[in-house]
Amino acid sequence: MNINIYYGGRGLIDDPTLFVINKMQEILEELRVKVTRYNLYECKNTIPTLPQTLKDADGIILATTVEWYGIGGYMQQFLDACWLFGDKEKMAKIYMCPVAMSTTYGEREAQLNLSTAWEILGGLPCEGICGYIENTVTLEMNDQYIRLIEKKAENMYRTINQHIPCFPASNQVVKQKIAVPKGTNLTPQETEQLSQYVSDDSYVQRQKQDIQELTSLFRDMMNGEGTDDEEEYLAVFRKAFRPLPGFRAEYSFAVEEKKKKLAVSIDGSKLECSYGTLEQPDVEMQLNRATMEDIVNGRMTFQRAFMSGAMKTKGDFRILRTLDQVFSFEEK
Repeated sequence: MNINIYYGGRGLIDDPTLFVINKMQEILEELRVKVTRYNLYECKNTIPTLPQTLKDADGIILATTVEWYGIGGYMQQFLDACWLFGDKEKMAKIYMCPVAMSTTYGEREAQLNLSTAWEILGGLPCEGICGYIENTVTLEMNDQYIRLIEKKAENMYRTINQHIPCFPASNQVVKQKIAVPKGTNLTPQETEQLSQYVSDDSYVQRQKQDIQELTSLFRDMMNGEGTDDEEEYLAVFRKAFRPLPGFRAEYSFAVEEKKKKLAVSIDGSKLECSYGTLEQPDVEMQLNRATMEDIVNGRMTFQRAFMSGAMKTKGDFRILRTLDQVFSFEEK
């Protein structure tokens, strides 16, 4: 017989749940049961792959500690992984004993949550253990409590060994009628492989980078026509120009969707606008097309675009502020 223990606490020395599962493991091993422990806080990066460990299990113990509210994040992640990646046919034959010890309030609700979750997954529940323990020493020194733990372990062994049936649960019926998840049409082997990919951070990051590169590639392909129109924005800048006597400055605009930069040179009442590269502009700006459209249509100022982070700027910020004085765009 194989029994897996999944511990969802934080591994603190004074955690009463640790004492309970240690005692249960001791009793089960005396009954010649192979017990495998999984500390979820040590496996937090590979939790999506843990449902694979259910394959050879006849029974499991889901153990968690209620420190302030609920069953805890690690245990919830494991149950989510069972729902997304677990073999439901295999889980339907696995007995589960919930263990929920509390140092605050809510151990009964936590035990019920574990049992309900396992039933929804299709598994078979066993009688569990729950209790409020303020001090672990009290638990360790109380022979009656220890005997209760031993009895629960023996009852779990007996239930699995004799394949004691369970009455149907209503939440199974509800799930089948109104809460059927969208099928992925994946085989158990494909689901297992997917769970491995999900837990591989380097693979996930590599996929994100590939998606970003493809997005950029297709965006350039779709916007290839017209984006390098060397007359775009020139007329609207000339129309909005309001010269300042004695003011001289050069601005370079890098619009993300355009390959060439918009170069604007001001010398008193003289304005030059073109697409090209300036050797040493006073201010360099980087923005996307949507932000540029908002500016030239009078819906946003250069200063506001810079302050909001929509436009990145490098250079003399005093000259940057003058942009809104020398260019007055009409709102459209």
